[in-house]
Amino acid sequence: MDQLNRRSFVRYTALGAAALTLFPACMDMKNQKVKKDSSPRFSISLAQWSLHKTLQAGQLDNLDFPKKAVEAFGIYAVDYVNQFFKDKATNSSYLAEMNKRTSDLGVKQLLIMIDNEGGLAEPNDDVRKQSVTNHFKWVDAAKTLGCHSIRVNAFGSPDDPIAWHAAAVDGLSSLASYAKPMGINVIVENHGGYSSDGAKLAAVMQEIDMPNCGTLPDFGNFCIRRDSGKQWEGQCIDEYDRYKGTAELLPFARSVSAKSYDFDAAGNETKIDYARMLDIVKKSSYSGYLGIEYEGSRLSEDEGILATKELLEKLLV
Repeated sequence: MDQLNRRSFVRYTALGAAALTLFPACMDMKNQKVKKDSSPRFSISLAQWSLHKTLQAGQLDNLDFPKKAVEAFGIYAVDYVNQFFKDKATNSSYLAEMNKRTSDLGVKQLLIMIDNEGGLAEPNDDVRKQSVTNHFKWVDAAKTLGCHSIRVNAFGSPDDPIAWHAAAVDGLSSLASYAKPMGINVIVENHGGYSSDGAKLAAVMQEIDMPNCGTLPDFGNFCIRRDSGKQWEGQCIDEYDRYKGTAELLPFARSVSAKSYDFDAAGNETKIDYARMLDIVKKSSYSGYLGIEYEGSRLSEDEGILATKELLEKLLV
């Protein structure tokens, strides 16, 4: 072999060796990218209301709720309800203890569902403004806990959809403006009255048009009017189509409530077609958590939560 060819041989051999050295690293980078891109689109959280009977009976304390979520159900993300620590919104030591316990468990605190602080679509200006102010402390608490959102109620005029719309736009946008600098979302659940009319609530979201103001579609709460004229008591006499409503609210969703009531022997929810509902969710742009919210009575709360989790895991594959 002449001197020129020998030099070429050595040079190309060295280049080939370098390429082989880099090849595993390149493959590793490619695999890392695939792994990152293939992270699950949906995750499961546990809404505290699923255990409201246990909590109300004093058999479970709010501070122990995250531990219960992990040890009983293998769930590492929680959605709180303010009713179970209603006097603690400004208690820094209590909130610090909530943070410590969830940190020790590796649990994510996602949102706080706010009740009994007033409707954000009340037609009276002074009443509505007071309702907005009542929510400020919960925005602050959500920030302290590292939550992404507070869930609010757009309760208001039961007989005047035009007045309800205007009041909802004003109340929700005012609260969202307060929450914006803290990075907290203000999200509305279909929770009775006109808020359970998917088209009407979607129209409110469209007019507000703020990134931190959105919805929390609930698979079950689509009763607009009851025969008692009250928010909860009595039979529903005007119910919005749950599948249509969920589809209308999903474009604005920051979370989703996987409501459940009862299950048949095959593990299917008996009131809600979960396969159809989850197909609607999958076809939307939403990604994130589906919060289990069991409200049944035949199964125990623990059994209902586990049945809902099993059905979600089966259908989300």
